[in-house]
Amino acid sequence: MSVKLNLIAAACENMGIGKNNDLPWKLKKEMQYFSRMTTQTSDPNKKNVVIMGRKTWDSVPAKFKPFKDRINFILSRQNLDLKDYENVQAFKSLDDIITHLEETSAKEGYDKVWVIGGSDIYKLSLESRSFHRLYLTEIKKNFDCDTFFPHFGDNLKLVDDPEVPAGVQKEGDIEYVFKVYENADFGQDGGR
Repeated sequence: MSVKLNLIAAACENMGIGKNNDLPWKLKKEMQYFSRMTTQTSDPNKKNVVIMGRKTWDSVPAKFKPFKDRINFILSRQNLDLKDYENVQAFKSLDDIITHLEETSAKEGYDKVWVIGGSDIYKLSLESRSFHRLYLTEIKKNFDCDTFFPHFGDNLKLVDDPEVPAGVQKEGDIEYVFKVYENADFGQDGGR
């Protein structure tokens, strides 16, 4: 199986994605979109994989750990104690995750692979030969952030995805737009 990494993130106008290991905004419908996109599969017998860094894992409230109905992969240089969790595995590198997915996908029944943060994991994924799409919620407001989405270059083109709502969304006084960018180099050798 050729692994397709789909990144999903929300960023404000200054490309901020977090503050103090938390989201700087409370957008219930945007969070529902994240949950639906990362959970929904094309085959009810399969599950999606969500890849995150250790800090992102640590930021998830205990009642939501692990992300249900998804396989949780955590990227960390540290040895993590995950024995209390089902459907959670730790890996030392993104390449290790990609190799694991390539070798076990048919047997394990994985569907889509979603990268959910944080900043360093997004950067590694954007540079990967397996990077396919970026699902970016562009929040039309500035927030005070200490973590930012990495620059993603000029090799991405806007595409339509029938699963993604079109047009401006609004919650309270915050407007945002769901955008889907596709890596024009995906599938080409050395597609970085």
